[in-house]
Amino acid sequence: MKQKKKREYQSSELVKSFARIYGFEDKLVAFEIKDFLEEYLDESLFNEIKSVNIQNKVIMITINSPLLKNDFKMRKSFYLKKFQDKFGAEKFNDLQIL
Repeated sequence: MKQKKKREYQSSELVKSFARIYGFEDKLVAFEIKDFLEEYLDESLFNEIKSVNIQNKVIMITINSPLLKNDFKMRKSFYLKKFQDKFGAEKFNDLQIL
């Protein structure tokens, strides 16, 4: 069984530590959410997502396509639950589709 080198863990921990110190933890989580959406959606749908941000425990997803925007709004609770399960329920309490 191949183990990860301690150095790999340290670099990840270092990035998280800097994020905590300089106050951009939310931006790191927003990147993780965008990566999750890239895996979850097909490429053409993912390309319609303009940005993902987090402010005051609210995930804000900006979408260019009116059809995809409507789909996200209709399935808002589904996506919020997915994000809470994957990244922690305490990190978010709402999802806004812009």
